[in-house]
Amino acid sequence: MAIKIKIYVDTSVIGGIFDSEFDTWSKILLQEFKNGRKIVVLSDLTLREIEDAPHHVRTILEEIPDKHKQFVVLNDEAKDLASHYIKEGAIAKKYLIDAQHIAIATVSRVDVLVSWNFKHIVNLEKIRFYNSINLKYGYPTIEIRSPREVLHEEERV
Repeated sequence: MAIKIKIYVDTSVIGGIFDSEFDTWSKILLQEFKNGRKIVVLSDLTLREIEDAPHHVRTILEEIPDKHKQFVVLNDEAKDLASHYIKEGAIAKKYLIDAQHIAIATVSRVDVLVSWNFKHIVNLEKIRFYNSINLKYGYPTIEIRSPREVLHEEERV
C-alpha cells in the first residue's frame, strides 16, 4: 500500500467548495480525503477561522472520516517561524494568519500545503522566500500548491 500524502488545507480550500471559480477542484480534493486517498491536515487556526462561517461550510469537514484527518496546532514554534516570515519581509504583518498557516504546515512537516490564496501563499516568489527562511532557521522546505495540483491523476476533470 502506498504512503498517503498529508495535505494541510487552509480555509480557502474549504470555502472553495462553494465558490464557482474553485468548486470543481476543491470538491475532488474533498472526495480524495473522504475515500482515504489522502490525509487532510487541519490546524486549530483553520478550525477557528471557519467557526463563524455558514453552517454548510462548517459541516464540510464532518464528511471526512476521522481516520483520514490529522490535527495540528499553532504552537510557540510555529508562532516564532511566522514572525520570522514577517520580520524578514516575506509577508506583511497584516497577513499574520497566512504566515501562521505556512508556519504550522512547515513545523508539522506535512507533505504539502494547499490554498487558493495566490497573492500571499501559492505564489512562486513568496514560496521561495518562505523556503529560504525555513532553511535559515533549520526547517525543511515546504511544498505549496493549489488543490488542482495535488489531485490524483485519474480523478482530474
